[in-house]
Amino acid sequence: MPTQKSDYTIAVIPGDGIGPEIMTVATRLLQQVAARHGFTLTFIEHEAGAAAYQKFGDPLPPETMAACKQADAIFKGPTGLPEVRLPDGTEAGVLGGRFRNGLDLYINLRPIKLYPNVPTALAHKQAGDIDWVMVRENTEGLYASRGHGIVSVTGQAATDTMMITRVGSERIIRYAFEIARQRNGKRRVACVDKSNVLRSFAFFRGIFKEIAAAYPDIETDYLYVDAAAQALVLEPERFDVLVTENLFGDILSDLGGATVGGIGVCAGANIGDQYAYFEPIHGSAPGIAGKGVANPLSAILAGRMMLDHLARPEAAATIERAVEQAFRTKTIALRPDGSAESGTEAVAEAISRLID
Repeated sequence: MPTQKSDYTIAVIPGDGIGPEIMTVATRLLQQVAARHGFTLTFIEHEAGAAAYQKFGDPLPPETMAACKQADAIFKGPTGLPEVRLPDGTEAGVLGGRFRNGLDLYINLRPIKLYPNVPTALAHKQAGDIDWVMVRENTEGLYASRGHGIVSVTGQAATDTMMITRVGSERIIRYAFEIARQRNGKRRVACVDKSNVLRSFAFFRGIFKEIAAAYPDIETDYLYVDAAAQALVLEPERFDVLVTENLFGDILSDLGGATVGGIGVCAGANIGDQYAYFEPIHGSAPGIAGKGVANPLSAILAGRMMLDHLARPEAAATIERAVEQAFRTKTIALRPDGSAESGTEAVAEAISRLID
C-alpha cells in the first residue's frame, strides 16, 4: 500500500468511446477534493486502447506501460471498440489482461452498493440492504488461457484451460478475510466455487478452509456459483465479502451491478503488491460518445477507490458522502437502464457542489 504524500502523479488513460468525457469530469472532481484536503494530484494522460492499436499497432505502447509503472496509480477509462479487432477475432483495445498479468495485479475489487433513490430491479430492496464487495482473483482461473486457447485443426472443437494455483488462491483469499475486518461490521466471507464438479474448485475451497482457520473472528459461507447467482438476487443482504475465481467474479459482479442500478454506478480496482489501476467497469459505449449523456458515476467512484488506496481515506469519504447525498436529495437521478437523466456535466456539477 502507498504511504501518504503531499503530491501524487497519476497516469491517466482516457480510453475509447465515452471514456474521455467521463474521465475528464472525474479527474476534475478528484482535483477539487484533493485541494480541499491539502494535497495535489498531477494527472498525466497516456495513449492506450483501441485508438492506440489503430495508431501504433499496439493497444498498450511500451512508453505508456513505462509511465504507468512510474506513477503512484493508474486511472483508466473504458477501452476497446467493437469494430477494432485482432486477427484472432477478439477486441484489440481491451487492456485488462495486459495490465493485470503484466503488473501482477492479482486483486480485482468490485464494491456493490445500493444508494438511496436509485431504481433497482429488486423493487423491495432499499439503500443499506445491498452492500457487499467482490474479491475476484485477477491473474489466473479460466482467463489465464487468454490468447492461449486451442482450436482443433478440423475446426470442430476448441479448448481453454483453467489454472488455479496455491499461491494465487492463498493471497486472494487472505486479502478477502483482511478486508472483511475493515468493512461494515458484518465480518463474513463467502467462498464461491463449483467444487461439487471440478477438482480445481475443490482445491480452491480446501485452501479457503485452511486460511479461514486463522480468522476465527470472521464468519464463513460456502456457495456453488449457480446458488450464489440466485442468492445475490433473493437475499443480497446476506453478503459482505465474496471471494472467487476470475471468470466467476467477473460475471457475478455484473449481476450484482444489475441489483443496484446498473454497472454505471459500479467501479473496480485492480491491485497488486507494487502497482494498481482503477476504472469504471462498464464498456466504452461508442454509440453515445460525444452526446453528453454518459453516466460518469462509475469513473467518479473509481477515483474514490483510488484515493483510498493512496492513503487518503478522508478524501475518499468526501466523494462517497457527496454521491450518497446527491442521490438522497434526488439532485441526480438515474433512468432504469442506469444512464443519468440530466447528463454527464450535470451529474458532475451536482457532486461538485456537495463536495464544497
